[in-house]
Amino acid sequence: MSSLMARKIETLISIEQDPRWQAVLRRDAAADGRFVFGVRTTGVYCRPSCPSRRAKPENVTFHETCAEADAAGYRACLRCRPNASSLNERNAALIAKACRMIETAEELPPLSDLAARAGMSPFHFHRQFKAATGLTPKAYGAAHRAQRVRASLRDAQASVTAAIYDAGFNSSSRFYENVGQVLGMTPTAFKKGGENVAIHFAIGQCSLGAILVACSEKGVCAILLGDDPEELARDLQNRFPKADIIGGDPGFEALVAKVVGFVEAPRLGLDLPLDMRGTAFQQRVWQALCDIPAGKTVSYADIAQRIGAPSAVRAVAQACGANKLAVAIPCHRVVRQDGGLSGYRWGVERKRALLAKEAQP
Repeated sequence: MSSLMARKIETLISIEQDPRWQAVLRRDAAADGRFVFGVRTTGVYCRPSCPSRRAKPENVTFHETCAEADAAGYRACLRCRPNASSLNERNAALIAKACRMIETAEELPPLSDLAARAGMSPFHFHRQFKAATGLTPKAYGAAHRAQRVRASLRDAQASVTAAIYDAGFNSSSRFYENVGQVLGMTPTAFKKGGENVAIHFAIGQCSLGAILVACSEKGVCAILLGDDPEELARDLQNRFPKADIIGGDPGFEALVAKVVGFVEAPRLGLDLPLDMRGTAFQQRVWQALCDIPAGKTVSYADIAQRIGAPSAVRAVAQACGANKLAVAIPCHRVVRQDGGLSGYRWGVERKRALLAKEAQP
């Protein structure tokens, strides 16, 4: 075999093993924007998702940007238009504008108005909005108002009534109809740090160490992991400094056992109501995390892409770190772009152990 032929075979094997080539074979739209590929025989460069006939791998070159492909002498494909905004990118921009419209409006705009601004039918807009944010427009508006009312109630000078109206509720009665979903308690109790609110908890042991499970009236509000049971209890107390923190009774111990069973066998799922309190952005991230199947991992960039905020990778990581419901909101399934394990609120070794459990059939 000649040295030239050997080099060609080596190059072919290298390209076929390149994950970028696998994305091209799949016509993976999620890879659009990460790179483009040029075809020597046509002098054209394309998006990974280009529907044109696939080139032979030995004729393909990869480029990080369109400018790099242009400099290499390629011209943009007229079919997939890699140097123009993709449909997904345009939709993401339109949904981002709709989010700003919801956030700045005194009342939630009608779905028809939001759709008209985006140039879509109400049905198509509703589907695109949920795909981008993980929430319906109504749920997004509710989450944003909840964030605003929580921020206002933390202001010692603000009255409860002022906080309700400042958050965009046009009447106090409408707010109180949904107060359990917004705060998990009365606004006065929230303002007083959880005073007179009952939070039941219990601490058990699992293969990952100590585990604390706490419940409000709305559902499980904390699943904390650690080495020191007393430190876990202090963490819960710090969250609600004036709440009535009550040790679990025998019935509650059974709930903790159910959570421990879920930690040990996560593929079984956890059929319990969750009290997820967070900002609108955090809820979008947490909902996207809950959609990751057991045994699978995604990157922080993947999550940012799924919620329609591709540049918010760092904010996604911060939302993962703010998660108080270990395993139930599976932030352990998020890894670095290269597949490596990054930081985890409850320790990288626990993250590795959880992923190992989920990898078991």
